[in-house]
Amino acid sequence: MEIRLERLGGTDAGIVLLGLDRPAAKNALGGQLLAEFRGALSSLRVDAGVRVVLLHSHVPGVFCAGADLKERASMSPSEAATFVQGLRDAFTELEELPMPTIAALEGGAFGGGLELALAADLRVAGSRAEMGLVETALAIIPGAGGTQRLPRLIGLSRAKELIFTARRIGAEEAGRLGLVDRVVTSGEALPAALMLAREIQPNGPLALRLAKQAVNRGVGLNLASGLAFEQACYAQVLPTKDRLEGLAAFRDKRKPLYRGE
Repeated sequence: MEIRLERLGGTDAGIVLLGLDRPAAKNALGGQLLAEFRGALSSLRVDAGVRVVLLHSHVPGVFCAGADLKERASMSPSEAATFVQGLRDAFTELEELPMPTIAALEGGAFGGGLELALAADLRVAGSRAEMGLVETALAIIPGAGGTQRLPRLIGLSRAKELIFTARRIGAEEAGRLGLVDRVVTSGEALPAALMLAREIQPNGPLALRLAKQAVNRGVGLNLASGLAFEQACYAQVLPTKDRLEGLAAFRDKRKPLYRGE
């Protein structure tokens, strides 16, 4: 097994840890890992009980080294293109999970490894993490979403600079650029991401999913269309039991208990 799914319980019920575990290859994205990853995403997508997904590494000192170049070397150009399309599809499937997702980065996240993290909603990095889209140094380009997600996150010229130079940057610079959302003490990325997940988890699960949909879909629209889409999403929370529970909890000065209904 190269992918581990761990569903937390108790007060953390609804938080799921999605772990990369391929130590011999520094979590390089090979065929087996990719197949297991997409299978895990398929199960999470239809699980109404999942409120937050945390993506992390079980391998010390690395998040993901990128595509498995040893496997790639034996592929024909058409086979390589098919494999990269699989990576692109997998990262889009991560991005399109209905619930919030957080990537916890420790160690290296290069090439496809950074593209994987970019597909999460939020990123938390340990202070010694390093990352970069290094593909142009190998005479290729980021092909699993990096050329599209990075400029949307940090701006056009900054993304071009990082892609053109293939430069590797540390967590502090990534934080200044907005590539990661939080920088914490080395080794504390997963605990910090879990703390963030615990801030999200008590909130209305249907509201979280619709808020994510409104932001992700609306950002690509003009303002008038975005506002109309937001209105359509808001209309879906109005008839829910959770909305009434939120009002009752506010009235009674207690914590709400949301059930996703």
